[in-house]
Amino acid sequence: MLAVERKNLILERLQEQKRVVVSELSELFDVSEETIRRDLDKLEKEGFASKTYGGAVLVENNNTDMPFSVRQKRNIEGKKIIADLIENLIQDGDHIVVDPSTTAVFIVNALKSKKDLTVVTNSIEVLVELSDVSGWDVISTGGTLKENYLALVGPKALEGIHSFNSDKVILSCKGIDMTKGITDANEMFSQVKKAMLSSAKQKILAVDSTKFEQVAFSKICDVTDLDMVVTDKRPADAWLEYFKDKGIACLYGK
Repeated sequence: MLAVERKNLILERLQEQKRVVVSELSELFDVSEETIRRDLDKLEKEGFASKTYGGAVLVENNNTDMPFSVRQKRNIEGKKIIADLIENLIQDGDHIVVDPSTTAVFIVNALKSKKDLTVVTNSIEVLVELSDVSGWDVISTGGTLKENYLALVGPKALEGIHSFNSDKVILSCKGIDMTKGITDANEMFSQVKKAMLSSAKQKILAVDSTKFEQVAFSKICDVTDLDMVVTDKRPADAWLEYFKDKGIACLYGK
């Protein structure tokens, strides 16, 4: 097993259990305890974990984003609910933009029964997911690959996005707050998502229920810049009243 694979598996375990023990990980991965301690040192430097005596605990921070392979396994049922709701919003022939979120992979998979779609994305994982679909135009934004995120960012990605005009943009975030707006952990991702919003007629936020009342480092836009919010569970009454007052449609699972 490669070191990066082992590190991501440790991160998954941290996500599930909130803490890990060096001796248990050493036995699980059949490596020395010193190797595990080095893995935990790296995770601590990256802001994902805090070392404790004999192990480490998860650092839960909206300004630190987990690698794609770890995030992909979070709240799978919620992502499926969101994808099914969005599937009903997309029409044959639509031109859509999707971001590099793990939710986006579920969404494009749910759209595979649609015909003649054009999909613009900076997500490597979405490009791979759609590699077997015929009759669609699947367009990469171009850009620089962001390590651990399977996403293209930077000036070339922004240039690519700005060269298209789409019907709908579907994006995600780390936090949605009435005052602070829509936020993400990384400025490079926020810049790309701002460009995506400016390229589309209809602006759709696909966000699971855990992101409400959360604020991350970099602002993408105000909540009022959105046309629709799609989430897996019914938002609090205060949010439903807010959306109604601001003219923002809200779809949610049962």
